[in-house]
Amino acid sequence: QTVSSDEDAEEWRPPKPKSKAPNKTAREPKAPKVPKEPKLRAPRKPAAGRKTQAAKSLKDSEASVLAGMERKKVDNDYREKTGGIQTDCPEETRRVSFIVSESYQRDRWADEGSSQAWLGVKKEEVDAEDFTFDEPCLKKQKTSAACMGRPTNLPSSEAQSLRNELNMNWDLIEVLSHLTCVERWVCANIIMLLREENTVPFMVRYRKDMINHMDADAVRDVQMVYEELCSLAKRTQSVVQTLKKDGVLTTELEQNLRNCRSADELDHVYSPYKKGSKLTKARRAKALGLEDAASALMNTPHTLDLRAWIKPGTEGLSSVEEVATGVEHILADMMAKDPETLTYVKTLCEKSFVSIQSSVSKSALKEKEQDIDKFQLYFDFTCNIQRIQPHQTLAINRGESLKILTVKVNIPDRVKSDFTRWCINNRWRPKTFAKEELHAIIRNAVEDSYKRLILPFLTRSYRTKLTSAAEKESIAMFVRNLRQRLLVCPVRGCVIMGVDPGFRHGCKLAILSPTSQILQTDVVYLHNSNQPREAEKLRHLMTKYSCSRVVIGNGTACRETESFFADLISRRYFHPLDVSYCITNEAGASIYSVSPEAVQEMPDLDPNLRSAVSIGRRVQDPLAELVKIDPKHIGIGTYQHDVSAGALKTALDGVVQECVSFVGVDINICSEILMRSSSNQAPEVPEKPAAKKGKGKTGVNVSTSFNPLDQTCIHPESYHVAQRYSAHKHTRTLEQQPTPLAKELARTLDTTPETLKLIIDGLTQPPGFDIRQNFGQADFKRGVVSMSDLRVGAVLTGRVDNTALFGAFVDIGVGRAGLIHKSNITLDKLPVSQRRRSLALGPGERVEVRVLNVDLQRGRIGLDLIRVLQ
Repeated sequence: QTVSSDEDAEEWRPPKPKSKAPNKTAREPKAPKVPKEPKLRAPRKPAAGRKTQAAKSLKDSEASVLAGMERKKVDNDYREKTGGIQTDCPEETRRVSFIVSESYQRDRWADEGSSQAWLGVKKEEVDAEDFTFDEPCLKKQKTSAACMGRPTNLPSSEAQSLRNELNMNWDLIEVLSHLTCVERWVCANIIMLLREENTVPFMVRYRKDMINHMDADAVRDVQMVYEELCSLAKRTQSVVQTLKKDGVLTTELEQNLRNCRSADELDHVYSPYKKGSKLTKARRAKALGLEDAASALMNTPHTLDLRAWIKPGTEGLSSVEEVATGVEHILADMMAKDPETLTYVKTLCEKSFVSIQSSVSKSALKEKEQDIDKFQLYFDFTCNIQRIQPHQTLAINRGESLKILTVKVNIPDRVKSDFTRWCINNRWRPKTFAKEELHAIIRNAVEDSYKRLILPFLTRSYRTKLTSAAEKESIAMFVRNLRQRLLVCPVRGCVIMGVDPGFRHGCKLAILSPTSQILQTDVVYLHNSNQPREAEKLRHLMTKYSCSRVVIGNGTACRETESFFADLISRRYFHPLDVSYCITNEAGASIYSVSPEAVQEMPDLDPNLRSAVSIGRRVQDPLAELVKIDPKHIGIGTYQHDVSAGALKTALDGVVQECVSFVGVDINICSEILMRSSSNQAPEVPEKPAAKKGKGKTGVNVSTSFNPLDQTCIHPESYHVAQRYSAHKHTRTLEQQPTPLAKELARTLDTTPETLKLIIDGLTQPPGFDIRQNFGQADFKRGVVSMSDLRVGAVLTGRVDNTALFGAFVDIGVGRAGLIHKSNITLDKLPVSQRRRSLALGPGERVEVRVLNVDLQRGRIGLDLIRVLQ
């Protein structure tokens, strides 16, 4: 049975690690520069609307908190190997990519799936060598270094409206550009397009110059971060209103809230004021009136006399010690909320070895949890937060949620000592002379703030951002897998038999016309004593409908059913028909067969027969059939059950809409679900004030007459340009030699080169053009090969069936997918166009592989990638 999902898959590593010379190009990450120590020695309340140096410093370092240290620039040797790949981001804003060590135990299979498989494990050595392409895993560059589009700015009225809606102390476009590593002008254009309710497919096809030729995934990344920032602003406004209603909102607190750039920061500032939470030590001390004493300690300590604050009989003020303790608590809270202090401690962490550690919980050992063995590899696991892989983060999170693992973030003691020294000698040193007893209060406040407030905040921040990064990587992998699965080339123009294999209940059959209409359904029992009679029934059906293509689902009895058909084909049983068969992934077919959509579409069919129909249609038109099924059940991706359901659904809906938009639909035969998938869905952006209705028509007059351009990829807004182009004297010359005439002609026609190219494509593509023609279709075969036929060293061709965060599974036609571990997907084996992708392989791609290992007992095949077949 072909491995079709990471839920049943495991990570495999070669049995013997190969020794390698130290990687010269994979340099140690470079820590950001420590901000200069300010001359100001006591905190000041920032004036409203004014950005302090501390706030600016916090903004500049925000993106680097997650992974710690930023990478050094790629040196010349690496640029030569990668064909001169350049980054478009400044060094200080480049996105951090996580890298994995090669020092894992190579002789074990480590599960990267759900609780249905083993969670393989490894203990990582800190100084191990990185494996990927001589550099950390390459993030796909959002846009090219050169500006290929038209830099524009958000109209002033639109920009002002956006600022008023957000009402934060930071610039949305600037923060969005910083977090996504996309040029500021591109971010401004994307925001404007989203606010005008344009979809991502529309931008990618018809607004290339405005988005600097970004692909759909990159635009979707920007859209997601934009929506997160808008949600943060909305939540901040809600918090401000709540605190104002409770009567605890101060100008300083409001400014701190509006300075927050992440949900973690907002929670850090807001949590002490939540209803139901205990009154914090600092708020109790402020309620006693000690805030003025704390301010005096920092600004005019020579005038402060703690004895003057004593009030006998008042709890918290009855002695000098209680007064001093109250001042300490106020100062500790001020330190934990001070942007400059937080920036400095984050910088210290970036320069240090911060690690995440997991171990087996005592309760799991005592109660002997059922799933405990699946997490064995994480019973004693330690990894630098910069190097931990996304699938490891998600596995650890799952083990923690099941109470099998305990997890903690280890920050070196040196961070505390350096932080304490800096606070006492610089940021929190009194402005004038202070007595020793007052210095002791500051020292105690610094230590208390670090241990009780700052350290928990850093831990939460690291865990949240590691999880967020892992979820985004998992979703990105899922999206790419789904896109390639949906865009598999359809098998057209022939009658197909869909087979849902089974033993006891027989094999369900569905004969489908070339347009996917159901011609006949039946059940045959191929795996009992009446095989000759059932074979005759098959021959009758296939001859009656001239069916020469058989599609077999890869579920129970798949292998036996395949052998049965292969035997009949080898004996020319169906002569004169030239019959062949293929195996297809049937994941989700059973769920779909009992769904309301299936009942509405095939009301008179038994659910089992509906599955056979779905299996056949998946090969006839993969896109039209798979959009009917929840993408989470299609059998692709990794850890889809451990990521945010909302984020996953949004991303998957987006890629389905993108694929349907680019392929198009035949409204004469398409399903209602496919039509819904092709409709535009407005993105979730801040609501704009409703425009005043004018008198007269506000819509656009749409002509109902037939226009040949309606059957092309040309947008109606460009029809007039297409007509002028068709009449132009250089039309044929441009189609044959589009450069350098394109730019000149685009100016003549008052359009952009990108739009002109789209017009040329639309006019020159043949009728019925389908972009899926560039993708491979299902492989039909006539004979069966088993795992026992494989030999180590054999070179085979196959098709990628699924990809996970740790490797790619390849169908090589033996009934069980083989695994190419990510360490064997190296830069030199890939086409230049695929070298920037995180794993570089996706479902449907044809590859040439070499067999490294065959484990017949456990049904596992290890493969090495030779090359990608173009």
